[in-house]
Amino acid sequence: MRKVLALLLCISLNAFAQSFPSKPVRLIVPFPPGGAVDYYARAVQNRLQEALGQPILIENRSGAGGMVGADLVAKAAPDGYTLLVGNIAALAMNVGIYSKMTYDPRRDLTPVIRTVAVNYVMAVHPSVPSRTVAEFIAHARANPGKLTYGSAGSGSAPHLATELLKQRAAIDVLHVPFKGGGPMVADLLGGQIQMVIADQANLMPHVKAGRLRALAMTGAKRSSAIPDVPTVAEAGVRDYEAGSWYGVAAPAGTPQAVVDLLSREIAAATSSSEIAERLSFEGVIAVGSSPAEFAAHISQELARIGKVVAASGAKFE
Repeated sequence: MRKVLALLLCISLNAFAQSFPSKPVRLIVPFPPGGAVDYYARAVQNRLQEALGQPILIENRSGAGGMVGADLVAKAAPDGYTLLVGNIAALAMNVGIYSKMTYDPRRDLTPVIRTVAVNYVMAVHPSVPSRTVAEFIAHARANPGKLTYGSAGSGSAPHLATELLKQRAAIDVLHVPFKGGGPMVADLLGGQIQMVIADQANLMPHVKAGRLRALAMTGAKRSSAIPDVPTVAEAGVRDYEAGSWYGVAAPAGTPQAVVDLLSREIAAATSSSEIAERLSFEGVIAVGSSPAEFAAHISQELARIGKVVAASGAKFE
């Protein structure tokens, strides 16, 4: 009887996978509109609609460093019609940051694909009298506790990236958390905060327009889109490197055939020449992965980030 039930279940799942998708697919972005994760989702939206033959609906469900949106997906039906477009925070970092999690990314979500790697830029408001990282560090040391920096939320990847810079450079700059990258950039443009480390996609349009000043890239190497901007390490801050990544996940229990289909189509959309070029210009580099490779990457990141969180002392209830 058990073998018969297993066979019937297998046949049912295969039939479901072959008909998928037969209705609109929701992409849950766990951050506000205007942020970098939202930018990526909207960049691939039309290409995915063409590939899947169904409308792709983007919903922004922000809050708690991405946990609100991720929890919604974790509790959704495991049928492939509700997907999380998450980042390093929602899919890995929150585990080490928050003592109370409403979901476990390892247990409650199924990795579909790691889509892109993300460059961070260190930028300041033009009122800050610093044109290099060294000058900013000197300015911050001369004014301890008087400068402010913004992040997309307490415990976010940019928050930890800036805390790491503060440690390595021995500076005291006050943290102002926001509910997403969009509101943070708005206050930086208005001069309410002086500095941020954030996604290149969020900052470079304003840098090119002269409304912000880019001081450095935070990764291991310069961005091909802005090769004249040095890295923080090049500026003399030793043992410093920071960045992010995005990925798509489905609720745990989603049929493997559906996961594989989604992985292939999202990879094709992200790496298509038009979209890849558009993303690269914004510091978002298509990488792609199989579901198994993405699962392994998340495990590796959980171990790595745990060390960074411990060193920073960041912990939230």
